[in-house]
Amino acid sequence: MQVAVSWSGGKDSCLACHRAVSDGFKVSHLLNLASKDGRSMSHGIDRKLMRAQSQAVGVPLVQREVTWETYEQGFKNAVQELKKAGVEGVVFGEIGEVPGHGDWTHRVCGELAVKPITPLWGLDPKKILAKFIDEGFEAVVVSAKADLLGKEWLGRRIDQGFVRDILEKIGVDPCGEFGEYHTLVVDGPMFRRRLEIIRVNEVLKDGYWFLDISGFEAVDKRWP
Repeated sequence: MQVAVSWSGGKDSCLACHRAVSDGFKVSHLLNLASKDGRSMSHGIDRKLMRAQSQAVGVPLVQREVTWETYEQGFKNAVQELKKAGVEGVVFGEIGEVPGHGDWTHRVCGELAVKPITPLWGLDPKKILAKFIDEGFEAVVVSAKADLLGKEWLGRRIDQGFVRDILEKIGVDPCGEFGEYHTLVVDGPMFRRRLEIIRVNEVLKDGYWFLDISGFEAVDKRWP
C-alpha cells in the first residue's frame, strides 16, 4: 500500500515512518503543515531545513501553510491531493491519547477514506526512546516548554544521558507526548545523508524555548 507520513521532522514521526516501511508500506510522501512564517507547527523548524531533511531521507516533502484554526481543513486538502497520486493511507507518530485531541486521526482518516497507520500506538514511551536510539537515529531537542524544561535542554542529543535525565523530570512525558519538548532528526537508517547543524540561536516565544537553526548542511555519511 502506498502511504504518506504525517511528518513533523521529529523522532516520533520518523520512527513511525521507519516502522511502517519495515511493515511493508511504501512511503511516497512526507506531509508537513507549517505556519505563515514558514515553520513547522509546534516544532518551529524552518521550511528550508524541513526540505533539506526530506532530501536527506529521499522522500518528497509536501508542505502546506495553515493556522491552528485551519489545520484540519489544510490536512484534508493535502491528503485529497495525495490520494490522486495513489496514496491510500497516512502514517502517524501518535503514541497515546492526548487530552482535547479525541480520536482525531481515525475520524479525519475515515472522512477522507484513507487508512490510518499508527505503528507506535500504545507502546511504552521509554521503550520508544530506547528503540529510537538502538535503531541508530540521531535527533536534537529544538523546542522545550519553558516552565518544565529550561533553555539548557535545547540542542541536547537524544541519547542514553537524555533518557536518564528526562525520566527524572516529574510531570514530563518521556517522549514529550504532551508538548513538553520537540526534536529534529538529523540522521538514521532512513537517511542517505546526515544533517550537520552549524549555527543556532536560542529564542523564547509563547512559553517555549526554541532552537532557531540558522545554518546547516547535508553531508555524506561515513559508512563503516
